[in-house]
Amino acid sequence: MAKKTAKPIIIKRVKKGGHGGHHGGSWKVAYADFVTAMMAFFMVMWLLGMDDKTKKAVEGYFSNPVGYKQGYGSGSSPLATGSSPAKLADAQIKVIIHRSEEKAFGEAAQKIKGKLDAAKSSLGSAKFEVTVADEGLRIEMIEDGAGDTFFPSGSAAVKDGLREGIKLIAAELIPLHNAVIVEGHTDATRYGAAAGYTNWELSADRANAARRILEETGFPAARIHEVRGMADTRPRVPNDPFAAQNRRITLVLPFSNLETSTATAPQAPPAPARPSAG
Repeated sequence: MAKKTAKPIIIKRVKKGGHGGHHGGSWKVAYADFVTAMMAFFMVMWLLGMDDKTKKAVEGYFSNPVGYKQGYGSGSSPLATGSSPAKLADAQIKVIIHRSEEKAFGEAAQKIKGKLDAAKSSLGSAKFEVTVADEGLRIEMIEDGAGDTFFPSGSAAVKDGLREGIKLIAAELIPLHNAVIVEGHTDATRYGAAAGYTNWELSADRANAARRILEETGFPAARIHEVRGMADTRPRVPNDPFAAQNRRITLVLPFSNLETSTATAPQAPPAPARPSAG
């Protein structure tokens, strides 16, 4: 009788867990495409919110990064000097940021003017001037000729008109990201020779008083980069150094590319002593 041949035993091992081979890591590719699409979408939305000049600048740069010169004035611009593409891109970004800040400053200035006009009855007769200058957003709080609206004569004690004005102004400055410089200015009236206290100390004390009010309103202290006592070195009315309009508090929000400036005011020449201070 023939012997029966034993059939081989086959053991099949099945791996448990993990993702099936039919999709593997393909989800990563799909997710990367999604993130790229979202980034492109937000870039488009950002560009749509720009003004026409900025749109043209961006369009011109990406059409011809090296040769684009239109709209930037003289050959002093990095875009017109044949600089490297990296420097040109950096210059273009700075132009875009500057124009964006210029627009934001203009909008903030209009809001501040509107608030100050609406609160005239509580601000007294002082003058507030809000402008967008070459250095940035500049806000001047100026004494009038009728009396001491912001501070008593020769003192840094704050009156209600200045306190109320700064609170209204600060509400519109808080949303901006720029640094703030606080300046105090006096007229040319001098203390007596034996006083031991000059317009330098007075203007610095007044600027610090304004700084404290800013911080009380919730303005971030870290954004206050400088507090300057200017004394009477930058009169608003040069023809009359003793005019009340020379006594003022100034808030300056410099453009981002100017925030590192450390320029200081020139010192005033000595003047004859007078019995009281401005």
